[in-house]
Amino acid sequence: MESGSIMRRASGWMVCLAFSAAGTLHAQQWNDSRALTLVRQATDRRAQQLADSGLVDYRATAHGYLTFLAQFGEGFREPPQVVKADELALEVYWRAPNLSKQRIVGRRDTTLLPTDIQYHRDHLGIVQNNFPAIIRLGDGDEVRDVPHPLSALGLPAYDFAIADSLRITIPGRVINVYEVKVRPRNDREPRVIGALYLDRDNGQVVRMALSFTRAAFLDRQLEDLFVVLENGLVGTRFWLPRRQEIEIRRSATWLEYPIRGIIRGRWEIANYAINQYLPPSLFNGPEIVQAPARDLGAHPWPNARILDSLPPDIRAVTADEIRRVQEETRALVRDDALRRARGSALAASGLSDFARFNRVEGLALGAGLARRLGHRLSLAGRARYGLADRTAKGVAEARFERGRATLRVFAADEFRDVGQIAERSTLVNSLAAQEFGSDYTNPYRVRSAGAATGVALGSTRWSLEAARETHEALAVHASSAIGRFVPPVPAAGVRGWRTSLRMDQPTRLAWWDLEARATAGLRLMWADGGGPGCSLEAGGCGRTTVGRGDALLELERPLGGGGSGSVFTRSIVAAVWGRTALLAQDLVFLGGPASAPGYDFHSLVGDRAGSQRVEVRVPVPFPAINLGRFGRSAARATLAPHVTASFVHAVRSATGIARSVPLAPGAVDPLRPVTSGIYPSAGVTLIVGFDLLRFDLSRGLRGGNWAFSFDVSRLLWSIL
Repeated sequence: MESGSIMRRASGWMVCLAFSAAGTLHAQQWNDSRALTLVRQATDRRAQQLADSGLVDYRATAHGYLTFLAQFGEGFREPPQVVKADELALEVYWRAPNLSKQRIVGRRDTTLLPTDIQYHRDHLGIVQNNFPAIIRLGDGDEVRDVPHPLSALGLPAYDFAIADSLRITIPGRVINVYEVKVRPRNDREPRVIGALYLDRDNGQVVRMALSFTRAAFLDRQLEDLFVVLENGLVGTRFWLPRRQEIEIRRSATWLEYPIRGIIRGRWEIANYAINQYLPPSLFNGPEIVQAPARDLGAHPWPNARILDSLPPDIRAVTADEIRRVQEETRALVRDDALRRARGSALAASGLSDFARFNRVEGLALGAGLARRLGHRLSLAGRARYGLADRTAKGVAEARFERGRATLRVFAADEFRDVGQIAERSTLVNSLAAQEFGSDYTNPYRVRSAGAATGVALGSTRWSLEAARETHEALAVHASSAIGRFVPPVPAAGVRGWRTSLRMDQPTRLAWWDLEARATAGLRLMWADGGGPGCSLEAGGCGRTTVGRGDALLELERPLGGGGSGSVFTRSIVAAVWGRTALLAQDLVFLGGPASAPGYDFHSLVGDRAGSQRVEVRVPVPFPAINLGRFGRSAARATLAPHVTASFVHAVRSATGIARSVPLAPGAVDPLRPVTSGIYPSAGVTLIVGFDLLRFDLSRGLRGGNWAFSFDVSRLLWSIL
């Protein structure tokens, strides 16, 4: 147990404490005499409401943040994004036996993404006296009527076990604290799970770290809810609130969709004044009240902007304290007591799973279905039908999860894109393709069946996949309102075995405030030309072995404090090699607003290629955008001048490329369109509207052209 997780440094007359382990107990025995004696003592202590300890009342101040975040993407591996942040200042009052009053004297907020969220009133304040005997959260809409484990009603409802002992050393005194695990005797009832930290001598609560059983949640959209309450020793006698943290996570119940809402509340309580003989009339009315708006706005804050003062780990996938509570909770009860029961649900990885448009399918309509069979096994399937190509596609899989490892068995008849990086969001691409004949997808058809396994090592995800595949080239079937489509990649018709190893490192905070995201992969395919349509310059396709490796690294670092901007870089490298021939679909394709701005889509092709982009993002004044109840954007935009250098090594004429259509004599080879070399470009991007809309103007400086593009933020691509 880390000492810093129990107490934080106190200031002034608040005593500074340091925990040192007094030894871990050898065996965790439930409901032994020592554990039951201690929790009964703690229960009696709470029932007396500290009346015999000399504590009549107190007042204090509390400073906290209430943050609403959204997490996007399959598996929710990327850090959540701050949607709205509120900073609050409170005056806190308490009087024996159990009167509580909190007055909000300062409040300010900032909205970074459109939202109309309204917090429950009890989220705007702190928890006094370590919860009452009956626990309620969210004004009784989230958690209601859960018996406190240290109450007359709770004692027979829970099991207790002393798990560890800790020693607090202060000048002239040693305080012994026991960590007591608590679990429900019936985990199908509304109950808490977690750990209590109790002063061994008098039973006072030093710390509580709790979660709740699934039966305790009244809101079906709740995934989980965690609470950490830490107390500090005030005046060497009283354990009173010092630090508190709450995390609430929600997602839809009827739809398996990669978006999650998170509420995080963090509070620091200080400046205690003991036994001030507060008048009883102070506690009349609601427990939490708010000062007039003019007083809230006049409150002095230590930082000019909320975002400059937010805790540095506010965007962590799971905060350290909450993660420890999660681990403790899962070790104490069955998974079924925590997991939300779900039967069949509509499933989609993004809006475009329901409808999309491209040059091959035209308008394609689809849907998905997912079903859990127990808490580890799930089945899922997606299908869509193209109205232009009159062909159905789909994927079905069975997934088994255990801890941080997964095993997946699948069969699919789907499109696979040759692009090294997506050049445009699927939603915007559908609109551009339908109206202007601008399709930034380059697909070929893959029929496959295989298995994959994955494991998370820290925040990094590793996956290994093996499958039997058949590849097939596709043709244009759709037409657009304006313009004409060009054919997609002339993929070689081959079949064979493919195996791939991939690493995915979601965005994480590295050294020097650097945010880093990386992916890398290596795949091998043992193929023959037995598929439908395969031609090689030297004749028909035979057996070949093709390998391909790729990597992507994105870095972003602030230029300085106070919202002065950031520097963003993206590095892309890829290479392909073959024993007897290369496959057209495995070549490296660059060109477009992401990989090579100012050059036509996939106009840079080779067997080796790379791209390096550097972008400086600077805030500039811009009219605010008012979305009514969904918030008002800041009166600024982001101007981002950028330069990109793309390197391509063209496939040598002596190297065979297997493709679906033979190259006509004397024709320009679309798979060898450029000579080897560096293709630079420069441009500028304007980002507006909650940083969600991007307008880009770029120029290719070596045989390129002027190019204008519009898209939404890449943040939203995973759900569009």
